[in-house]
Amino acid sequence: MSQANIRNFCIIAHIDHGKSTLADRMLELTDTVQKRDMKSQLLDSMDLEREKGITIKLAPVRMKYKDYDLNLIDTPGHVDFSYEVSRSLQACEGAILVVDASQGIQAQTLANVYLALAADLTIIPVLNKIDLPAADVPRVSAEVINLLGCKPEDILMISAKTGQGVEAVLDEVVERIEPPRGTSELPTRALIFDSYYDDYRGVILYVRVVDGMVKKGDTIEMIATGAHGLALEVGSLSPAMKPGGDLATGEIGYIVTNLRTTRDARVGDTVTTKRAHTDSQLPGYKLVKPFVYAGFFPVSNDDYQDLKDAIEKLSLSDSALQFEPENSPVLGFGVRIGFLGLLHMDIIRERLEREYNLDLVVTNPSTDYQVSLTTGDELDIKSASELPDVSRIKEIREPWIKGEIIVPQTYIGAVLQLIINKRGLQNNLSYIDERALISFEAPLANLLTDFYDQLKSVTSGYGSFNYELDTYRAEDLVRVDFYVAGGMVDALSVMAHRSESQHLGRMVVDKLKDVIPRQNFQVALQAAIGGKFIARADLSAYRKDVTTGLYGGDVSRKKKVLAKQAKGKKRMKRFGKVDIPSEAFTVMLKRD
Repeated sequence: MSQANIRNFCIIAHIDHGKSTLADRMLELTDTVQKRDMKSQLLDSMDLEREKGITIKLAPVRMKYKDYDLNLIDTPGHVDFSYEVSRSLQACEGAILVVDASQGIQAQTLANVYLALAADLTIIPVLNKIDLPAADVPRVSAEVINLLGCKPEDILMISAKTGQGVEAVLDEVVERIEPPRGTSELPTRALIFDSYYDDYRGVILYVRVVDGMVKKGDTIEMIATGAHGLALEVGSLSPAMKPGGDLATGEIGYIVTNLRTTRDARVGDTVTTKRAHTDSQLPGYKLVKPFVYAGFFPVSNDDYQDLKDAIEKLSLSDSALQFEPENSPVLGFGVRIGFLGLLHMDIIRERLEREYNLDLVVTNPSTDYQVSLTTGDELDIKSASELPDVSRIKEIREPWIKGEIIVPQTYIGAVLQLIINKRGLQNNLSYIDERALISFEAPLANLLTDFYDQLKSVTSGYGSFNYELDTYRAEDLVRVDFYVAGGMVDALSVMAHRSESQHLGRMVVDKLKDVIPRQNFQVALQAAIGGKFIARADLSAYRKDVTTGLYGGDVSRKKKVLAKQAKGKKRMKRFGKVDIPSEAFTVMLKRD
């Protein structure tokens, strides 16, 4: 296919605005998929994606339409995967911006528009769900015009569910999006915008060829990682793999390689060939670092090896997943895993439980901290239990984020109060039609557990939130430890700002009191900073009435039996072991 007849584009939208449904209609219209093979959200291949109604893994597909090759990339809408979205945009010349006609512009819509503008793409605005009774076309059109500076006639009205107006979208793609720029005579450069591991074939790369050509059998090299491999098969996706002889300049397709892990071929890397080699890398590559960490422990220690094997298998496909073994006196052997965000963590947990039949205990998620020691050394700690002795610490830095919240104007006060409660700083307040855009900065650790739930509560479900990692800032941070019956439980330790530590300690101790079952002896639950206790709650003992068998007689008989019981309880308190249930390790997630 000549370059002039190729169009590369993607669909960007907030979660649940209908981009996967629009992709379905396009596949039907272009006869890429037969009617009998059609199912809803065809490009969402994982069961989890169908259940949650979100796109987790992006999927490219090639469609034939009026002598044109249309390459579509269906991107994830969630903030955790924004780097993947930015690489997909880099592989395209245009983007279809889908906005729900009933909900209007949301925070993730804005974030993706900024990414598309940064990548210099042609944006085609589309209003979806216009057939809904709640659709407010004039209001949402005004928002889109405000955001993009386009004309009212540039906005396409569609209903992806019924197929109304979808053909006009395809015509606009052909008309308005430029053909790919690139030179076939130059050395080969192809951008990896996704990669995954296939158990039977090895690592499969989804690429966009920028210059030159990749042929079947070529020796290939990844410029950033320096890994070498073979192109065992090349071809396009429609949506099933369709092998071909080569991938020419401007085309999007797949390369089956003999690599064993996606760490050798990361998203954003540049592929070149031995035949037409170059050292010049395509711009924008960065190593994605996880910034949310949680400990995963099997309920039974016999399953530890199964857990380790399962995570190793998952990490072959997901290069952002980082893990290391962890040992806790209470929970036994486990693994500490790094994620891109809470949704990413949720997905991995569900996949481990479903696909590998594991029963897991997941500890409270935390972020990483940078520690400067008095000796001049720098440490990067991923859990509070790794913090060195206070006397050796010069300063502790925690990650801060830049966030954006879009809410109806009536909820501005409640949202600002929520940001202040999380130690956040409001930067800017602007208005999009009837809604407000609040820009703020906040420490990531305070937003990890329940910020999104609280935002949805105070805005009656209308608030939407998007964030990106900003910088690490030095703060007055302390480690809060928790003691159960005098023994420290390191898996419960958390980092907190000194001003919030007392409240946090008291809250967690009260929660533990509800979760830990009562024993035959009194159990003290305590929170401490260093050697100083800041909160305490007592679990009262079960009291067995040992005097039931005594009838009459001298009172000394009764005293004797009670003294014996008290002596036994004292001994129990010395040697008794409190069994801590798995719910105790997720008390932070269950805040009020």
